[in-house]
Amino acid sequence: MNNSQISTVTQFVLLGFPGTWKIQIIFFSMILLVYILTLTGNMAIICAVRWDHRLHTPMYILLANFSFLEIWYVTCTVPNMLLNFFSKTKTISFSGCFTQFYFFFSLGTTECFFLCVMAYDQYLAICHPLHYPSIMTGQLCAILVSLCWLIGFLGHSISIFLISQLPFCGPNIIDHFLCDVDPLMALSCAPTYIIEHVFHSVSSLFIILTMVYILGSYALVLRTVLQIPSSAGWQKASSTCGSHLVVVSLFYGTIMVMYVSPTSGNSVAMHKVITLIYSVVTPVLNPLIYSLRNKDMKYVKKKKKSKSIQSRLPKSRVKRSHMESASEALPTSENLQFGEPTSKKENIS
Repeated sequence: MNNSQISTVTQFVLLGFPGTWKIQIIFFSMILLVYILTLTGNMAIICAVRWDHRLHTPMYILLANFSFLEIWYVTCTVPNMLLNFFSKTKTISFSGCFTQFYFFFSLGTTECFFLCVMAYDQYLAICHPLHYPSIMTGQLCAILVSLCWLIGFLGHSISIFLISQLPFCGPNIIDHFLCDVDPLMALSCAPTYIIEHVFHSVSSLFIILTMVYILGSYALVLRTVLQIPSSAGWQKASSTCGSHLVVVSLFYGTIMVMYVSPTSGNSVAMHKVITLIYSVVTPVLNPLIYSLRNKDMKYVKKKKKSKSIQSRLPKSRVKRSHMESASEALPTSENLQFGEPTSKKENIS
């Protein structure tokens, strides 16, 4: 019997979140709110970097790319998840399921590598502030960004293609809110041990290597932070590093439970909660942690808000307001937020 005769499944059923209608409405409202906040926060970062020439630097180019990644990461799963709350059939086509599967893992892998590059940027900015401009050039930044996207989208392409060629002859019910590897493997009619082993090995390799690199970078950053004589500088650096590590730990902790450690003992409900954390919750936290607390970002927001207010004022008041705002200096990057080098004065002392 050939493959075309066996593969009779043309669509899958995503059960999503169980519960009464009221619980479904609560889930829908919460996920929709988080999705809107994620889009708004990340779009704000992209627009700020695009509009203000002062932010056309490697550190903010990385942030803009990361925000673009986060928008697509949540968009490849959340809209379909929201539609399923009101769908009676809750179906997704065979091609649609594997398209979601491919983009979900490709974007997730790309995020791991972007977190590596951002950790490297932070390491250079804090540990080698005087050499930062000469090392993290625009050319190097473009190469690193390109490699992140390239490796992310090629890393799982072969294994996902092989999984899509497996015979699926029924049943077609996936007890999840997205097309994930384990539920899909369980529905195949053919033995999947080898391809499943290869997929999880590649995933584990990407996750462990990037996590070790990130932790190593932050260990060197924290060692440098402890040597900062200024208490204000120490507090800024430790606060920033601590908040970054919280997001990294949340993201890597959940994906390691899903794709590195054995998960057979975990319930289906636990799998859904863990997947929801790293696929929906962490993307909404990243703009808050990495950018919106940043002084330069705050300045751009303040400037745009000021221009919006001035456009509604009479010309005489606009002129006076413009003269007052021109006297304010642009906040420098002499702080220890993401990717912002310490000042030379503080480094020499």
